[in-house]
Amino acid sequence: MSITDPRVLGGSETRTAAPNPRRRNAVAVGAWRARFELLQYFRSGDTLFFTFLFPIFMLGLFSVAFGADGEVQIAPDVPAVLMAQVFLPGMVAAGMLLSGFQNLAMDIAVDRSEGVLKRLGGTPLSPVSYFLGKIGQVAVTGTLQAAVLLVFAATVLAVPLPTDPAAWTTFAWVFVLGITTSALLGVALSSVPRSAKSATAVVVPIALALQFISGVYLTFSQLPEWLQNVAGLFPLKWMAQGMRAVFLPDEFAVLEQNGEWDLAGVAIALGIWLVVGLLLSRLTFRWIRRSA
Repeated sequence: MSITDPRVLGGSETRTAAPNPRRRNAVAVGAWRARFELLQYFRSGDTLFFTFLFPIFMLGLFSVAFGADGEVQIAPDVPAVLMAQVFLPGMVAAGMLLSGFQNLAMDIAVDRSEGVLKRLGGTPLSPVSYFLGKIGQVAVTGTLQAAVLLVFAATVLAVPLPTDPAAWTTFAWVFVLGITTSALLGVALSSVPRSAKSATAVVVPIALALQFISGVYLTFSQLPEWLQNVAGLFPLKWMAQGMRAVFLPDEFAVLEQNGEWDLAGVAIALGIWLVVGLLLSRLTFRWIRRSA
């Protein structure tokens, strides 16, 4: 007797515990997979802290450590602002990196090492649906994280948020490009660690180094020019620059490398990295390592 038999379920309708991937298209299965990934994400305490709450924690820490004197002037040609406002753009960008790049790179590497991907590869689940599930999870958690971060900054740290709709339009497209690029690069990097134990050792130092050279923990204008040039080769610098254009006064544009926000450059750089991430994730993703 089948589990879908009405006599077993006690009803007249045929029901199943989970959707049948053979009867649904890739998008529908990907949406179901995203729901599953979200449940797993919020049940993991360490992941929740080190990817979801970490930027909020760091923003509060830096604001207390460096903002005790109220508003400060970090350069002669810019107005005085709260230190929390100076750090907010970088923390928003870091949240995108942690939610997409670090989270997926480690999560998929662990799944591969523990044989989860091998078992999924033996099911009708397609790589497209698997990708959509992971990226959907990142999109939801990244959006929630950014919302909580902005509410915390505005209500607890008294950071003035933009009132110009154009600024929020910039925030929206930088966020979408940034979070998608981070997720795709995380999928691509997940093929590098050879075991669950090495995933942290491979991924975390890369993410941490990028944050230090991209204007997250250090004021970008105070970094040596050669280090700014190196940071410009990677997407996090452009994500942080786009967010600075949103949350800092226009006078702060003079502190950027070219003396302007260069939002066109931000869009081009993130667009290039998005394509690179898509190609790399498609070329490197395997249910099972080739060496196996």
